[in-house]
Amino acid sequence: MIELSGIGRTYERPGGGTVRALEDVSLRIDRGDSLAIVGTSGSGKSTLMNVLGLLDRADAGRYLLDGADVTALDVDAQARLRNRRIGFVFQAFHLLPRATALENVELPLVYSDRDDIAGLGLRALEQVGLGDRATHRPSELSGGQQQRVAIARALVNEPDLVLADEPTGNLDARSAGEVLDVLDGLARAGRTIVLVTHDAAVAARCARTARIEGGRVVAVEERRPAAAGAHA
Repeated sequence: MIELSGIGRTYERPGGGTVRALEDVSLRIDRGDSLAIVGTSGSGKSTLMNVLGLLDRADAGRYLLDGADVTALDVDAQARLRNRRIGFVFQAFHLLPRATALENVELPLVYSDRDDIAGLGLRALEQVGLGDRATHRPSELSGGQQQRVAIARALVNEPDLVLADEPTGNLDARSAGEVLDVLDGLARAGRTIVLVTHDAAVAARCARTARIEGGRVVAVEERRPAAAGAHA
């Protein structure tokens, strides 16, 4: 599904000079894969996630998505592709406090060009086990439930690829386990899951782990996912 070849990303420092956030990154991610990207702070893992999600543009190398080079697309074309095919889950839930769970989930549909969007929001909430919480506001939900609403929002356009940046970072062990169970289920259903984490227990839930250091992928480990229900 995804093939990165020689990806590089350089930033200009405000006071002069450059920072090489990614350097010669090559990585293959198959459809239905679950991959954890791990590394220390500043290693480049979030930059790599942003490149995968078309939130940032590599300045070297090629990014192929289903065989098409998306690095050459203009900003508008990347935005359309991002909306149709990629869902995002962040450490901070980014839910609108005055909106219901269903209204939060339906936000991406505002920008959708799909012909029929009726029922998609409720279906996404049901996928994460929160169909009965559709009218609740974030303040009426636990942290784990809020993150599951955020996952439902990522799923509402039925994307092929779900990117999760530290999805359990703000959660206790029990809530983290619930969120990881949802991500496990999505992977079993054939969605491609890529998550960034600093937690080895979270990474162990994925089929593969890519370790990044100094902007380079230094190792890719194949592993069997831990048993469902294990906690972060």
